[in-house]
Amino acid sequence: MARRDALLRLHKTLLARRNELRKALAGELADLRKFKSESGDTADVAFDAGSEEIATQLAELEARELSQIERALARIKQGSYGVCEHCQGKIPVARLNALPYSTTCIECQREMENYPGWEGGRGGRDWEKVYDNGAAMEDEREIKLSEIEMDLSNH
Repeated sequence: MARRDALLRLHKTLLARRNELRKALAGELADLRKFKSESGDTADVAFDAGSEEIATQLAELEARELSQIERALARIKQGSYGVCEHCQGKIPVARLNALPYSTTCIECQREMENYPGWEGGRGGRDWEKVYDNGAAMEDEREIKLSEIEMDLSNH
C-alpha cells in the first residue's frame, strides 16, 4: 500500500511539473519571438544573439523534460509506471522520487550507459563521440602553474 501511495504522490508531482514546464516554455517562446523582432546597435545584436542561444537551449531542455513527463503520465494510465521497461522489475520508489519520469531501474540504466549497444537499451547515445577515447593525450605530464607563468614571461 505504501508503494501505491508513493506512486499517487509522484503522479501529482508529475502533473505539477508538467504545468510549470508548459508555462515556462510558453514564456520562453514569447521571449524568442521578441528577440527576432528587436534590433539595435552591434553590441545589442550580439547580446541578443547570446541571450537567444541560451533561451533556445533552455527551452530545448525543458521540452525534453516535458516529453519525458508526458511519457511517464501515459505509463501511469497504462499501469506500467514504476516498472522497468527492460527487465520488468519494479523501479525503486527512491529512484522515482529522484527522477519521477525514469523508465528503467538503476541496474538497467547502468548497463545502457556502460554498453550503448546493449540489447535492453536503446543504443541511441554514442558516448564515444562525447569523449574520444581514440585520441590519446600526447603530453600527459603534470603541468605546474609556475611553468606556465615562466613560459609566458619569457615571450
